[in-house]
Amino acid sequence: MARVSRAETQERNRAKVLAAARDEFAERGFRDAKVDAIAERVGLTRGAVYSNFPGKRALYFAVLADAAERAHPPVPDLDAGAGALGQDRPPADPVGLRTALGAFAVAWVRPLADDRLGPDLTPDLLAEDVRRAHGQLLKLDALLLGLALERLRPPASAPGRPPARRVRQAEVVLGALHGASGLTATAPGFLRLHDVVRACEHLADLDLDDWWSTPPPGPPVRPVEEPWHPPAATDLVGGGPLVPRDGVVAVLGLNRLAAAEEAVRRGAATTVVLVTGSPHELGPLARLVVAQVCGPLRQAFPVGALPDVRVVCDESGAFARSLGVPSVSDETETAVRVRDGRVLVRADGFAACHAIADLTVGPAASRSPAGASARS
Repeated sequence: MARVSRAETQERNRAKVLAAARDEFAERGFRDAKVDAIAERVGLTRGAVYSNFPGKRALYFAVLADAAERAHPPVPDLDAGAGALGQDRPPADPVGLRTALGAFAVAWVRPLADDRLGPDLTPDLLAEDVRRAHGQLLKLDALLLGLALERLRPPASAPGRPPARRVRQAEVVLGALHGASGLTATAPGFLRLHDVVRACEHLADLDLDDWWSTPPPGPPVRPVEEPWHPPAATDLVGGGPLVPRDGVVAVLGLNRLAAAEEAVRRGAATTVVLVTGSPHELGPLARLVVAQVCGPLRQAFPVGALPDVRVVCDESGAFARSLGVPSVSDETETAVRVRDGRVLVRADGFAACHAIADLTVGPAASRSPAGASARS
């Protein structure tokens, strides 16, 4: 019989703890659930549970994230037929904005009727120590939904104005759905979920005069010219394994996620790597919040309309280290340009995403660092 490694034993115990915790939380709710009871369910000590999760809230986030990620199947061919920068993806299927938002809302509210764990995060879970990160994660969610809406119906830009967008429209949609989720928990029977779906459909025609304002110049861009060997990772947008691609890779702490749009709006294929100084607790929260929007997106929108952004939750820090970022915090902002398996240039600090995305990287850049330093 083959010996089971320590890592395999830890992974099995972690899976057992998650399954037991889901049952405990479902039966007792977060407030009344006991870590000792979870340990007893799987025949482990309290210390064994805490060796995998730093506290009850972190365990609850992990249970919710696991459930959210399993609720919707992945898109296996998200990059099928795409060019190096994702610019040759097939156009979106002819689905109307109202139809897509209605389907998105249906996918969002369907679990509310029978979710034993509770439909949403409550204020006591989102205490002051995680509220800023949670707000930035919702900004990322709104960006992803807004980009999908823009692919279905590009907004008209007025002459002399910056490019129009649909991110604020997405924020209103998500606000309505999160509000419905909260009221389902605190005031059962108050809302008819069918009415929430219809309201989201009507938000398709909402015009908030929204546009993208170019940020100030970023930090200096430095030539690097190093090989890149990314570790295996999951793309939270498509739900399947990440396929590394050329373009911008942004390593962002959870308090800096709004900076992702600075890379996306310049047209480069973008991979956003989420990092945090509290990976055991905020890592699962990040996976949960992103899955809450990406799962319904995959179910409701045609593949061609899904945002051309990849999102990785780097709980171990291995992805960041592969890009030369040895230590991370919730304030980290580092961006690099990659091509043909090499990191060409990098920038660190506030507005690094904009500085890197604003570059024109010519063919010679893969051979000479000097070729990567010319701005558009």
